[in-house]
Amino acid sequence: MPVETTSETTARFFSSYAHDFDAIYGGRHTGWRGPVNRYLRASMRLRYEKTIAGCDPIEGRSVLDVGCGPGHYGIALARMGAARVFGLDFAPAMIDLARAHADRAGVGDRCRFELGDFLTYPLPEPFDYTIVMGFMDYIAEPRAVIDRVLEVTRSRAFFSFPVAGGLLAWQRRLRYKKRCELYLYTQDRVRSLFENIPGTRFSCERIARDFFVTLEGVVEDLRLLRGSAHRALQQMGDVPLQDRVGLQPDGVPAAFRLQQLHQLG
Repeated sequence: MPVETTSETTARFFSSYAHDFDAIYGGRHTGWRGPVNRYLRASMRLRYEKTIAGCDPIEGRSVLDVGCGPGHYGIALARMGAARVFGLDFAPAMIDLARAHADRAGVGDRCRFELGDFLTYPLPEPFDYTIVMGFMDYIAEPRAVIDRVLEVTRSRAFFSFPVAGGLLAWQRRLRYKKRCELYLYTQDRVRSLFENIPGTRFSCERIARDFFVTLEGVVEDLRLLRGSAHRALQQMGDVPLQDRVGLQPDGVPAAFRLQQLHQLG
């Protein structure tokens, strides 16, 4: 019998959990406004509210929702004026729910939800906003996801990372032990993932049981830098980096600048 991969295990769990998860965003008593979920699901409500508010302006903009689940973020933004929403998830039942919700909301013509792996899925042109909520919890290599987000985002990206430590984190890890792999984070770990990314700036805020990260900057410049790196290195040929002396106009040694560019390329 073939061995199931971690991503397949996670996809299977979330497909089985899709309708229960969808109900968290549901009606007055079943959703996060219910008395129990106001406490247990506070992070979900806060990160939803902060993400929707952060996608401003939204009129005529495009949105990518990574790990879109039942599509609530993208559908809400489409109803607020987004021109194009693309949601990606690895759980088939989540995609079915998202498509049905979009049609019922009257925005099915501007929302597209597909089954696939974010790291390998052939996405169309870059998006103005990228949403990565409740996704990093299940990702073993967060750097790869962040790098891909940088490649496909024009303006701003939003991430959530579950907080390590405390009773609720311990309880959640115990609950997920037989469901799928779960990855929790300290604030220092989260900050280390975003520090020193050229051309960007970020903020990291604790909201209940999550760290909420906003990443923004001139991502187009990163693409230009990557192109410059390739051209410069091709012109230099096999000359070692330590021999490429001289200063750039900003006073940075050329060898150091080229090494940075090489890492970007």
